[in-house]
Amino acid sequence: MSESRTPPGGPARPDTGVAHNARVWNHWIGGKDTYEADRRVGDHVASMIPVIRDIARADRDFLGRAVTYLTRERAVRQFLDIGAGLPTGDNTHEIAQRVAPDSRVVYVDNDPTVLVHARALLTGSPQGATDYIDADVRDPETIVRRAAGTLDVTRPVAVMMLGILNFVLDTDQARGIVRRIMAAVPSGSFLVLTHPTADVEVGGEPQVRAMEFWNENATPPITARSAADITAFLEGLELVEPGPVSCSQWRAAPGSALVVPQYGAVAVKP
Repeated sequence: MSESRTPPGGPARPDTGVAHNARVWNHWIGGKDTYEADRRVGDHVASMIPVIRDIARADRDFLGRAVTYLTRERAVRQFLDIGAGLPTGDNTHEIAQRVAPDSRVVYVDNDPTVLVHARALLTGSPQGATDYIDADVRDPETIVRRAAGTLDVTRPVAVMMLGILNFVLDTDQARGIVRRIMAAVPSGSFLVLTHPTADVEVGGEPQVRAMEFWNENATPPITARSAADITAFLEGLELVEPGPVSCSQWRAAPGSALVVPQYGAVAVKP
């Protein structure tokens, strides 16, 4: 299907002199859509917290397991991926449509660099639909309204919020965003999220200093949250086993030893 929703006047020009999360993340997982500022800041953060590249890869692997689980085992056919980031291998629509070619996927981001690459996200199966909208996570009503052009919001939707709520610094505001989005989708819909933490149980202590450096040298600013704060995002929903855990451990292969300071969880709206 369809076209990306480009704002009037065309996409904004990326600020290549300041490191930006989408591009730095792309750098950490081995992508090439970066600028010198992104690589410099990304490499410095990696020197402070070497596990950051493991976190990035674990988050991506979690995406694959979660989408495959929802498509194959829970018969989900609609995905709203908020904070999509730069396209890489095995994007949400590719994973879902590999299992169910009729899956419909809407990506949401407001990063100009992501918007430039949006058409790469739009190559999906002819049986399904793939679309992209330019919108901010802090405006959930606009996201849902525009996503309804591709998704049937009277049927279950998997709302993907991987590594996005950590850029909403006010926790009450972040909870409100989740509540408003989940209120707009029907029973049987899912919330899928990942979020960085400083919890010592998963080795998160080095993230505090690394995030301080990030907030002084890159954009947008970021925050870590505890397991309790992250679990609160799931209030009113039914957790899918094993609940909030290190995203590298969520339904991972038996014997997987990697634990990263990034929680992952999936929950269903009753």
